[in-house]
Amino acid sequence: MNPLKKLLGQTAVYGLSSILGRAMNFLLVPLYTTFFAAADYGVISQLYALVAFLMVFLTFGMETSFFRFIQNKPDKQLVYQNSFLTVVGLNVFFFLLILYFNQDFADLLLMSGHNDYIIILAAIVGVDAIASIPLARLRAEEKAKQFALIQLASIGVNIGLNLFFLFFLFDPEHPEEGIWFILLANLISSLVKPALLYKDFLNIALKFDWKLFWEMSRYAIPIVFAGFAFIVNETIDRIMLKQMLYDPEHGVTAKMADAQIGIYSACYKLAMLVSMLLQAYRYAAEPFFFNQANNKDRNKLYIKLMNYFVAAMCLAFLGVSLNLDIFKYFVSNENYWVGLNVVPILLMANVFLGIYLNQSIWYKLTDQTKFGAYIAVGGAFLTILINYLFIPAYGYMASAWATLIVYSAQMVASYVLGQKYFPIKYNLRKFVLYLGASLLLFFLAKALNLEDGSTLKFIVQNGLILVFIRLVMFIEGIKLRRPRLN
Repeated sequence: MNPLKKLLGQTAVYGLSSILGRAMNFLLVPLYTTFFAAADYGVISQLYALVAFLMVFLTFGMETSFFRFIQNKPDKQLVYQNSFLTVVGLNVFFFLLILYFNQDFADLLLMSGHNDYIIILAAIVGVDAIASIPLARLRAEEKAKQFALIQLASIGVNIGLNLFFLFFLFDPEHPEEGIWFILLANLISSLVKPALLYKDFLNIALKFDWKLFWEMSRYAIPIVFAGFAFIVNETIDRIMLKQMLYDPEHGVTAKMADAQIGIYSACYKLAMLVSMLLQAYRYAAEPFFFNQANNKDRNKLYIKLMNYFVAAMCLAFLGVSLNLDIFKYFVSNENYWVGLNVVPILLMANVFLGIYLNQSIWYKLTDQTKFGAYIAVGGAFLTILINYLFIPAYGYMASAWATLIVYSAQMVASYVLGQKYFPIKYNLRKFVLYLGASLLLFFLAKALNLEDGSTLKFIVQNGLILVFIRLVMFIEGIKLRRPRLN
């Protein structure tokens, strides 16, 4: 079977769980923005930013390490057991630590009086981290349908419980209870994964190879640093916004800072429409790249794949940014719409992120994961610096521009290093053409300044999207098949 067709098929299955799952979670945005004021939604956003941070540490890079070592180790079960037991041990230790120091963490995050949030958050992360290794094995064994069903079951439970708790048990006079309900729903839905994977848990033997552990750890540690730095780029802005905007001496309360985070986070969700595609692609692409490592035509595959990938990401950018008049209604409360200007910036940032992640296979295939760490740490430093310098003056707009600048810089850095250590002759002219054309069409649509919500604006802007599609089809030599006439 053609490898690209196989990857496309697996991406479609992973996409069902990832895109549909994220779409279902995306539908929680109008629910949350209806039930919660911006300040309360800001607290929820900060808590989930912490989840992203903790998942990097508590999976310890064992997913990618597992994919790598099952390729060249004869005892694949031992590789799996080592990965699984490493993650279990780390998460048990972390949870015990949180039980003892939960109040200190709550004080540090300016959430004093809500240490219960911290405890339940640690439980959620622990369950998800432990389940990630059995799920990674399903991906390695190309059991995409089983993987998708498990993910969808978990997401379905989360959505159902959110609806039940908020519509039937939530008291708007006590929003802190609503936040607790959201976390509880997440914990129960996370437990669905190990429940459906119970056979994998029962078949684990308490056999641990320390030599293999050190080998896998040496490979994984740079990935952990890279992952941590990546999450800094993704989520540190929510945490920094509160810490830097909170200024009781000048009348800026914690609640006011939370409100800014809530507005930014709600609008950020609209940019996640592009990252849904990216997530689905990443689930299928990572094991695919490793499986093609010994294919003599692998570079041709990588080049062709990158061409299609850049075109698809630019199309997603145009599709959302030129239809923002429609997508904004997913954020049901108009009080949040003041932050919509960040959406196109964040959409293009996700295009650059996608290209960077697609390139990053070079340092994974060459076992030079340290370069991934260097790039990510450099990006994290730049993210923190830009946010630190400009949040006081520009608020969350500084965070959006920081995201775009950092992802574009990482994309360029990865390309330059990749050409030195693992040369792949990507078609840069197509990169520039697709990116340039999408931006040109976006600014042309803005320059026309058509009436918001009008039929004319909808027709013109979606006509521009069709122009881009025809351009890609022409360049890639894609022809529509005409139906045969009998």
